[in-house]
Amino acid sequence: MTFLPVHAIVNLRMLFLLIGACCILVGVNGGWDEEVGLLRRGGGGAGGGYQREFNYFKLSLQWPGTYCRRTRRCCSSNACCSRSNSPPVFTIHGLWTEYNDGTWPSCCSGKAFDEREISTLLEPLRKYWPSLSCGSPRSCHHRKGPFWAHEWEKHGTCAYPVVHDEYEFFLTTLNVYFKYNVTEVLFEAGYVPSDSEKYPLGGIISSIENAFHATPELTCSGDALEELRICFYKNFEPRDCARDTSALSRGSCPQYVSLPAHGSWEIRSSNTTAAS
Repeated sequence: MTFLPVHAIVNLRMLFLLIGACCILVGVNGGWDEEVGLLRRGGGGAGGGYQREFNYFKLSLQWPGTYCRRTRRCCSSNACCSRSNSPPVFTIHGLWTEYNDGTWPSCCSGKAFDEREISTLLEPLRKYWPSLSCGSPRSCHHRKGPFWAHEWEKHGTCAYPVVHDEYEFFLTTLNVYFKYNVTEVLFEAGYVPSDSEKYPLGGIISSIENAFHATPELTCSGDALEELRICFYKNFEPRDCARDTSALSRGSCPQYVSLPAHGSWEIRSSNTTAAS
């Protein structure tokens, strides 16, 4: 009977230990690896493996008057159907983590959204971070859920080490939203909701640049302003959203854009409720 030499047995044992360590690492549900400085994808994240730490934040705001004019049916979760005469303001779409190369991390932790964690924030979240549709976006855990669950699981979990948990993610986003009040800046510059007026896109961009010393990113639906995004360093000081600011700031928008008034979608939603 042939026996392996002692050094070969030791080498095999080391190999088995390394394989076992790798298996344990793959089984982790996600989080931060302090030693290598990388984010681990959660169990529901596409592709698995590591994602490097993000470079900056992007606060994406949506104009309800543009989104809600596409409303065709109403439900309890769709703020477009509210009859509460809510003020015409930009509302939050999300706080996203971004890389400088134009890509982004997603689904970085296995922890699922739990509304109980943000119970003390529900009142401002419903007002300033509402869902503007009846759809249920798919989360990182392969199930459909509320708008907030999608934003936390896809983007919030990747905000470590700046943001540490679900509550901090939503509270931080609200604080940044109130500090950098886009609606107030534009209204003071004369860019107010209207179903007849059109405003120069360059003027809107300049107003944000003068207020926050950073170039925003805008997207439109037709000639209506749909989203306005402001970017931040990790200390939440404003920065340009991309290197080629002249191209990306204008996005899909024409030279003149509108800010549809809320009244138009409030009437439309009340007329479509019965048909939904």
